[in-house]
Amino acid sequence: MGDDIDVYIGKRLRRRRRILGMTQQQLAESIGVRFQQIQKYECGSNRVTAAKLFRLATSLNVPTNYFFEGWRSATDAALPEKPVNEQHHIAADVLSQRETLELIRAYYQLSERPRRRLLDLAKAMNDDVTVAA
Repeated sequence: MGDDIDVYIGKRLRRRRRILGMTQQQLAESIGVRFQQIQKYECGSNRVTAAKLFRLATSLNVPTNYFFEGWRSATDAALPEKPVNEQHHIAADVLSQRETLELIRAYYQLSERPRRRLLDLAKAMNDDVTVAA
């Protein structure tokens, strides 16, 4: 099994691939490896080299730092625990649900104007709920 950061990068990789609706085979072909290698990256058993990380980021249309966002470094781990942000845990759980992935895929299949209108609608609905509470 890999290091904690390898596992973390693998989870981020899998999440982004699934959001885009890509198979492991499609991603593997886009970076020049076999799908088994993608499986190993995603479970953290194999380390991703810098060159492969760059290719993965390009194929997944994210900056390379995407794979490290939210990572708590070893130096941070040595500090006293801060109160856990419950909303962060809820957000991570929501992002792993099938319904969320389907919604995100459908959203990005829309052109820019309908996407903007849908986002405005969601914000307005949230404002209505907040005011009512």
